[in-house]
Amino acid sequence: MALKTVPIWACCTNQQHCCTYPKSLKLGFPDYGSRLSGSNFLNFRPFRKWECLVLLSERAITPVEDEEPLTSPAAAEDTQITHSKRFHKDLQSLPKPLSATGPSCGQGDGSKVRVAYQGIPGAYSEAAALKAYPKCETVPCDQFEAAFKAVELWLVDKAVLPIENSVGGSIHRNYDLLLRHRLHIVGEVQLVVNHCLLGLPGVRKEELKRVVSHPQALEQCNIMLNNLGVTRVNGDDTASAAQIVASEGTRDTGAVASARAAEIYGLSILAERIQDDQDNITRFLILAREPIIPGTDRPYKTSIVFTLEEGPGVLFKALAVFALREINLTKIESRPQKKRPLRVVDDSNKGSAKYFDYLFYIDFEASMAEPRAQYALGHLQEFARFIRVLGCYPMDTAL
Repeated sequence: MALKTVPIWACCTNQQHCCTYPKSLKLGFPDYGSRLSGSNFLNFRPFRKWECLVLLSERAITPVEDEEPLTSPAAAEDTQITHSKRFHKDLQSLPKPLSATGPSCGQGDGSKVRVAYQGIPGAYSEAAALKAYPKCETVPCDQFEAAFKAVELWLVDKAVLPIENSVGGSIHRNYDLLLRHRLHIVGEVQLVVNHCLLGLPGVRKEELKRVVSHPQALEQCNIMLNNLGVTRVNGDDTASAAQIVASEGTRDTGAVASARAAEIYGLSILAERIQDDQDNITRFLILAREPIIPGTDRPYKTSIVFTLEEGPGVLFKALAVFALREINLTKIESRPQKKRPLRVVDDSNKGSAKYFDYLFYIDFEASMAEPRAQYALGHLQEFARFIRVLGCYPMDTAL
């Protein structure tokens, strides 16, 4: 059993002054809207050093079954051995593990930051990592989960992983992994996708008979590929498709990938911006072992996941806690709980109705340093069986 909590960011000059608020403390929800931010609710004046305090509710809840339980140090050591085989095939290319006392963050340009991504050099995920940290050391991983593990095992400082595309929609696998792993979202990157048709030097696009790429990239370039009349071949990702074309040396085979992939693998760009929708943007999340301290000096976004009790209008009530405080929601995603997908509504002998038990992922435009965000999550506890803050981070407003 676990207690539901709401993080409250405060600061403290002395550890004797820092405390966990007692169960008897209640949030004043009848006063909705701007009245909740009154100075009489909590007095932060004696604090200086930022600490994360916690408000506890009286009702205990059962942890969501999709979450991966915390392991002991011995189990973590076994996990390191088990999962090390999932990383990029060239294990020598991975950096040596960082020590627990070593720096986990570099300078503003990311010159000392090691960033994991899924794919190989030339992937769009690598471009997103370089946009976030222009001078970082990028570390390729075979699978999304390998990138999560690389951060957890101190092989890298951060991971940059795609979460949604403006054309293809959400990457559901990464939503599930966010819940299973205990990493924190510390930033986001929005990357404009520019699909290029690549081929061997000297080849014209009319000579192509096959085009290799990730299935989603092929679908996003449907018009161009139909006009060429080529056969589509699915690959693991766009960069590996470019690598295949370069290594096989077949003149009638092309790839859909980035311009950077063409430069890396020595291919020619036969056509640029071949995607059907020119406004093709992928949003990436930056993950780290520790959360960042939220502020109010710039636009912030907060990501949470929660489950709800069953009842009429419960989802409406849950979303209303944000509307009452004029907090804008930018993303709502629902995912069935994999280990308990169905819940019985009625145990009568006449028959039991069943329905999917969902997890709700929400992004909203507010910082956890703002009282309205703290009150909104406190209010949400009235309807939620489980709440977890995945991260509070600056919004990426530059394309």
